[in-house]
Amino acid sequence: MFRLSAVRTSHFLPSLFLLLAGLAAAYVRDLSVFFTSLFNVLPTLVLLLGGAYCAVYRRQRELFLMVTVYIAYFLLDTQTDFYRDNGRVREDAAVIFHLVCLLLPALFGLYGAWQERTHLAQDLLARFAVLFAVSSVAVALEQSFPEALLGWLAEIRWPSLHGQWMSLIQLAYPLFLAVFILLVVQYLREPRPLHAAQIIGLIGIFWMLPKTFILPFTLNIMCSQVMLMIAAAVSHEAYQMAFRDELTGLPGRRALNERMQRLGRNYVIAMTDVDHFKKFNDTHGHDVGDQVLRLVASRLSKVTGGGRAYRYGGEEFALVFAGKTAEECLPHLEAVREMIANYAIQLRDQNSRPQDDSTGRQRRGGGVNTTVSVTISIGVAERQVEHRNPDEVLKSADQALYSAKGAGRNCVMTFGQQSRRGAVRMAS
Repeated sequence: MFRLSAVRTSHFLPSLFLLLAGLAAAYVRDLSVFFTSLFNVLPTLVLLLGGAYCAVYRRQRELFLMVTVYIAYFLLDTQTDFYRDNGRVREDAAVIFHLVCLLLPALFGLYGAWQERTHLAQDLLARFAVLFAVSSVAVALEQSFPEALLGWLAEIRWPSLHGQWMSLIQLAYPLFLAVFILLVVQYLREPRPLHAAQIIGLIGIFWMLPKTFILPFTLNIMCSQVMLMIAAAVSHEAYQMAFRDELTGLPGRRALNERMQRLGRNYVIAMTDVDHFKKFNDTHGHDVGDQVLRLVASRLSKVTGGGRAYRYGGEEFALVFAGKTAEECLPHLEAVREMIANYAIQLRDQNSRPQDDSTGRQRRGGGVNTTVSVTISIGVAERQVEHRNPDEVLKSADQALYSAKGAGRNCVMTFGQQSRRGAVRMAS
């Protein structure tokens, strides 16, 4: 099932930047000695640093993606060095180049879609066994039957589909297309920075191969960039795990603490709590409780007035308005409170839940459903002379939240306010 709502442009931005930077560097004709020396060692340096990073954090899929790209770089770099030194290609250049054009996207797609689901040692051994088996068969065929293998690889099987623009063997194009579709489907099913980096990396490889013997240092630059994409995706996901709440998708408490250190002179912090959440959770179950938290988080993330929502912990959320006063923020907080209170959640009877999809489609709409509503209480505090520290403003907002709960819940109260705003709405 595709999760289009979780697709983010930010997943692609680091990889796209690296791809564009690699394209720009590859087309630079006159390079200084410094950059020439750098590009010669860059792929090995990236593999050592990025590979060590992946190994330390046990990211074996990413490690083997980088190793696969580096092996292809090493094989082709040997050919390009010979070509630059002698002005001609080696006798085995064609068969090795065609093998790389076929095996690189195949292994890249295999390792890209191969997720870690077993014991780490078993997974590592299995990945290494696949790489060793494929490499051994390829070397054996190249050494034993070079002419036959070259003829099989270079054969034009579909003349009507072969164009003058094609610079690779014909088999490479449907393989690249199949791997591209596989990686796109994987990303749509599980949108992650790593899956996005694999798509952009495959595009970079597809662009690089025809230019290997045409543009100097194209191979070094693009292989380094693709490995950097993988390493950057690992860092991106590590950042998300540390700063983003997995259940709701909102920035977490650590992100809130970091944001509070960068607030200016005027700001407002609002603390939000789901009313009677423990009772609701105990009555309807933790799965429904998680659904409620995601619902509240999605509504809070749409708050207007320049507010930014964070999950503080449990059923508590925080809203930060930079450069605002409490009076300016109250209408926006009232609007989001009312939006949540007026939303009716349909709960299906779990005892009558069908066992298969076909039965469920036939009975859909005819089951016994329970309608419930969820409300939130909000406490608001703004930076004042006596509350200069963001932590003090947060504590004041928390005190205002307790006041809102004491005033009957489902309301908005500012720090020091005696009367409540909003009407109590009882859950059905």
